[in-house]
Amino acid sequence: MTVEHLSYAGGSDKLGLMPTPSDKHPAEPETEPGPEPPPRAHPKDPLHGITLQNMLEQLHAHYGWEQLGRLIQIRCFTHDPSMGSSLAFLRRHPWARQEVEALFLSLTTRR
Repeated sequence: MTVEHLSYAGGSDKLGLMPTPSDKHPAEPETEPGPEPPPRAHPKDPLHGITLQNMLEQLHAHYGWEQLGRLIQIRCFTHDPSMGSSLAFLRRHPWARQEVEALFLSLTTRR
């Protein structure tokens, strides 16, 4: 902003310099976002893109609730197990989720 573009802001004893409308930058035109790039595989994270529900469904299909309860001794697998209650528990307790993820990885690497 240069001195030529400043004007007097009257109404008080003080000299206030204010920018004129010509100093404002025009709004940049909004652009449409392009198509999203396809998700890239993460070679360091074998669980990337696999949901907790998918993991639990595969473990349940392979082991069943009874065997899951023996392998990972948590109440949601041993007492009236269901997919919904197990998912809720695993989402609230990271330590339990880590055990399920480890079992899932051992299952998938054996196949």
